[in-house]
Amino acid sequence: MNKKLRQAVIAGNWKMNKTRPEAKKLIEELKPLAAKASCGVVICVPFTNLETAVELTKGSNIKVGAENCHFEKSGAFTGEISADMLKEVGVEYVIIGHSERRQYFGETDVTVNKRTKAGLEAGLKVILCVGELLTEREQGITEEIVGLQTKIALMDVTAEQLKNIIIAYEPVWAIGTGKTATSEQANEVCAFIRGTVAKLYNKAVADALTIQYGGSMNPKKADELLAQPDVDGGLIGGASLKAEDFNVLLQAASK
Repeated sequence: MNKKLRQAVIAGNWKMNKTRPEAKKLIEELKPLAAKASCGVVICVPFTNLETAVELTKGSNIKVGAENCHFEKSGAFTGEISADMLKEVGVEYVIIGHSERRQYFGETDVTVNKRTKAGLEAGLKVILCVGELLTEREQGITEEIVGLQTKIALMDVTAEQLKNIIIAYEPVWAIGTGKTATSEQANEVCAFIRGTVAKLYNKAVADALTIQYGGSMNPKKADELLAQPDVDGGLIGGASLKAEDFNVLLQAASK
């Protein structure tokens, strides 16, 4: 982390977990813990929990995000939610391009770009996910893959709009597998992403960009990962579902 240049942010991605009563219990447990954190705190929850989360976090330092949005404002897109709908509910953040959306639901670099722009235009802050598959890392093309994903996702995004984007580097092979990139591997790719953004915009814009690590960051690895200069927090899966575990990450990012 380099807090002189940018904010550290810990964002929980609940994925398809928690009923509304379960969400309420977790948020109530989390609020007094998160109040002690100096880093940014975000919880991205299922659509059914958004109103509950927005209501329960009022007056706290916890921001609420959604896990996806569609790129159109309205229309015949059964099962989808628009960015404007999220904004109207009171949501501040949205995750775009998560590897599970790419893997299971046909998300492409082009649709990630369209969703990113839709989120920004609606006034949301976007957590933009990029990352390579295991086969791609083994083939030595991590930088090519991540660079391409980053460039396409940011097409027609202005430097001013980039201020409302967080990029989350999530090596796909480390998500939900228990495997974690070494702190050096994580920092290497986060630094490469920052360099790519510097070439697209300029160094000052890149230096101000928060870049998270999103590959199974857990309480045991948090300090080591967050000590890296280009890792500015985390997009947290499993560890965000337990208040105590999430709090360890919040406090690590607040040092």
